Amino acid sequence: MERRFKVYVYEEGESPLVHDGPCKDVYTSEGRFIHEMEQGNNGFRTRNPEAAHVYFLPFSVTLMVKYLYHPNTYNVIPLKEFVSDYVRIISRKHPFWNKTQGADHFMISCHDWGPVSSQGNAFLYNTSIRVLCNANSSEGFNPKKDVSLPEIHLFGGKVPSKLLHPPPFNSSRPYLAFFAGGVHGPIRPILLQHWKGQDSDIRVYEYLSENQDYYDFMLQSRFCLCPSGYEVASPRIVESIYTECIPVILSDHYVLPFSDVLRWEAFSIQVDVSKIARLKEILLAVSQDEYLRLKEGLRAVRRHFVLNKPVQRFDVFHMILHSVWLRRLDLRVG
Repeated sequence: MERRFKVYVYEEGESPLVHDGPCKDVYTSEGRFIHEMEQGNNGFRTRNPEAAHVYFLPFSVTLMVKYLYHPNTYNVIPLKEFVSDYVRIISRKHPFWNKTQGADHFMISCHDWGPVSSQGNAFLYNTSIRVLCNANSSEGFNPKKDVSLPEIHLFGGKVPSKLLHPPPFNSSRPYLAFFAGGVHGPIRPILLQHWKGQDSDIRVYEYLSENQDYYDFMLQSRFCLCPSGYEVASPRIVESIYTECIPVILSDHYVLPFSDVLRWEAFSIQVDVSKIARLKEILLAVSQDEYLRLKEGLRAVRRHFVLNKPVQRFDVFHMILHSVWLRRLDLRVG
């Protein structure tokens, strides 16, 4: 892939809605990819559209929400209209969209409204490759053509210093499991109902006090609970990987990132939402040998979830393009 795969980035549109994206918040994955495709010296971008294998639509749903959405209206029509207009412009100006009805084109979005924005064009929604954090298979995400994007929350654009070097492999972790976060969506209320303040081994909080540190809890816990909120994705999964705290996935219909090539069972545990009341029993049943095997798996996959600048082989940027490449190969075979 590294020697052959070429991406053409459409030049239509102006910043900030196009050719730009957020790089220092919960939508970092979206912005950093757009910036790398626009400005990076990564070897994948081609200026010759005839030489490209795929075509990138470089609009930012996050910035569309910022500049086009009127707060508290829940009116997403302006987002859909922008996407519709953008696709119409590139389809009239260039021949490539119409050749495949957009099947060799891709967009990226880490905003919750990425899927609904893509409804602005029926072919973009149903045919194109959509790289989405909100990878909910019950809401139209199709893993055969779409790509699940990990949600990475970088407050200052860099991995927090505490997460750069987790404790030694065999260090003691006093807590069995940990979660802290807002109560929203259908799963978190169940988790807090059963475990908030109920057990000293399973530390479940709605909000931490000022003298408590979120990352310290993760670094001191064997398992980190990662329930979905309003949408399926959670930055806790990547934070768990960084802290070598085994992610416990509590989600319905979530297609996990890079699951084409990564065996998630080798470094995480998935617990059915119906079994949340049995969490302690389930986690205590994990033997020490199995726990260490899962930690080794975390160390092995960490590099696939890191945003580097400049990019490095096997990091998030390369994993995203590899996932797009696999779907482009499927299109070619078809």
